[in-house]
Amino acid sequence: MAVSQRLLDLANKRGHDVRVALVGAGQMGHGFGCQVERMDGLKLSLVVDIDTSRIESLFKDIGAKDFIISDDQAVVTSALLAGQAVGTTKIDFLAELPFDIVVEATGMPDIGAQVAYSCLLAKKDVAVLNVEMDVTIGPLLHSIAVEGGAVYTVCHGDEPIEAKVLVDFARDLKFEIIAAGKGKNNPFEPLSTPDTVRERALQKQMNPKMLCSFTDGSKTMIEMAALANATGLQLSKRGMYGPPATIKTLQDVFALQKDGGVLDRAGVVDYCTGDVAPGVFVIIRTDAPYINHEMSYLAMGPGPYFALYRPFHLASIEAPLSIARAVLDREASLYAPSFQAEVVSMAKKDLNPGDVIDGIGGFTIRGYADIALDAKADNLVPIGLMQNAVIKRAIKVGQFISYDDVDLDEDSLIVQLRRKQDSLGLTYA
Repeated sequence: MAVSQRLLDLANKRGHDVRVALVGAGQMGHGFGCQVERMDGLKLSLVVDIDTSRIESLFKDIGAKDFIISDDQAVVTSALLAGQAVGTTKIDFLAELPFDIVVEATGMPDIGAQVAYSCLLAKKDVAVLNVEMDVTIGPLLHSIAVEGGAVYTVCHGDEPIEAKVLVDFARDLKFEIIAAGKGKNNPFEPLSTPDTVRERALQKQMNPKMLCSFTDGSKTMIEMAALANATGLQLSKRGMYGPPATIKTLQDVFALQKDGGVLDRAGVVDYCTGDVAPGVFVIIRTDAPYINHEMSYLAMGPGPYFALYRPFHLASIEAPLSIARAVLDREASLYAPSFQAEVVSMAKKDLNPGDVIDGIGGFTIRGYADIALDAKADNLVPIGLMQNAVIKRAIKVGQFISYDDVDLDEDSLIVQLRRKQDSLGLTYA
């Protein structure tokens, strides 16, 4: 039965559509909200953003005529129970409100941590468009969800989940996974800043920090770490290879080195540049001669390596599918029980004692994917913890940042939760 019909059946059974709360009405959140309202059985009931104009813009775009905006908990609660669309700028009382599932779409690790942690403790389902947070404290949030009978999931639409779908497909058919990954969309400019990309960002109607997180490579590193953590595949190496490739050469580029490819072993995660973007891929192999013959007959190439390729990911437009999966089947689309990979911090400029780090997509650092146990051995700081950290000793551009190099913001909830995750032994596989 189609998901849309199942959602309608659930709405009829409950007497109301699935009430969706959205935190963050920026580019991703706005697109998500518009798509939710188009889907039978789902209702965008609550929008949370510090900018009320973004709340108003989203509600107007979906045709909500009687929405209200209030920071009074009683008013918000009453409106939700009456079936009225409502906006607020506060997350303090979010976990106490009567909604069915919350979607966190700010892209800010610490805000994401506050929303996800409080709502999971209240046994509410949580879906995130915030993979930056997930690669920092995902195992802890998953553990809390399981304990409380809730669902914690990263949303469909981003490359990690869509690549994982191909991995699961290949594993179900008993293919050997050689590599899984994505094509990188934007030019790789590792030292880019919000200023260097500002003009392009304005043309794309994007936040310059968001575009910078793409161009400096942080987003790709974060996404591929999430894919490794969710599938149990290893990172190919610190920073990955990131070779150029085309749709037609994927299976040749991501072959083993002994067969002319870039990889020193099978079962890894990596990315490439070229026309593969905005798609995702899995490179597979089989030891069954006749299956190999069948793959060639089916125009998958001569073998022994074959590429499974999805040429698109639909970002926030696909994300509501994870809402349906959570509420209908009580399943997460993507989660990490522990980490195979970390995303550590590399200086984008010379840093001096007293400098304050501005976080992902900023002027000071960029994310760099690493094998989790190597990052632990070198005492490297996950980039998701670096917002407002203060440098303690001089660091040169291109150097990694260790816990000995910085004082973290100990008032930050995500810092506190990461320490808890580490102490519980949940971080590393």
